[in-house]
Amino acid sequence: MNARSRRTAVAVLVAAGLAVTGCGAGDGRATGSGGDGRVTGPVTVFAAASLTESFTRIGKDFEAANPGSRVTLNVAGSSALANQITQGAPADVFASAAPTNMTTVIEAGAADGTPSVFARNQLVIAVPRGNPKAVAGLADLTGPGVKVALCASQVPCGSAARTALDAAGVALTPVTLERDVKGALAKVKLGEVDAALVYRTDTRAASADVTGVEFPESARAVNDYPIVALKDAPNPDGARAFVAYVSSAPAQAVLAEAGFQAP
Repeated sequence: MNARSRRTAVAVLVAAGLAVTGCGAGDGRATGSGGDGRVTGPVTVFAAASLTESFTRIGKDFEAANPGSRVTLNVAGSSALANQITQGAPADVFASAAPTNMTTVIEAGAADGTPSVFARNQLVIAVPRGNPKAVAGLADLTGPGVKVALCASQVPCGSAARTALDAAGVALTPVTLERDVKGALAKVKLGEVDAALVYRTDTRAASADVTGVEFPESARAVNDYPIVALKDAPNPDGARAFVAYVSSAPAQAVLAEAGFQAP
């Protein structure tokens, strides 16, 4: 099998094999190596930038449920995180904003088990509070003088944006391509652009500064978020426990409050 065929086969396996998780144990207690069902020690989680706020809170809740544990987040674009993992960066868990980047990790033999989808997310148009350019849909982003930020194409939010734009038949030339969704959102918050295509969860987290404009084509570009423990995790019990906790009722409630859709 040549390299291209092998990549295609892996992608098919990921698409078919991602387990969709529901809510787990009601108290959200993680299962680890300890006799009381708790784990200890550091747990390093590589998470997509759009998970920053939610995973910060989930990490603190995990620590409270597992005294002696300590969650450290490394947040960035999913493609960058996947590359770091395949190059040997020490991490226990990978949570991606799209299956494509998870495929990179699986293909490198770095995943421990089958990834599970724990949430979904959808794009909106982020505009400054008050929507001064009166943006109502994707077509308005091509208006005269409208400056738009997108995520780079290799980043899940960039790939989703391109899918939505193609579905709408809108040809858009952004003034900047950002490395992750927080970078695109920051351009709006700083007034450097008039709009950006980001996730619904990001505009909700930044509601003091931006407004999220819904558009119908976003339904064509909903992203699944998979998570997996990593094969060379320094804390394998902690890795598996954190992955399990993310599908628990308390963690799913945090994600829902942030605007994520259930898997």
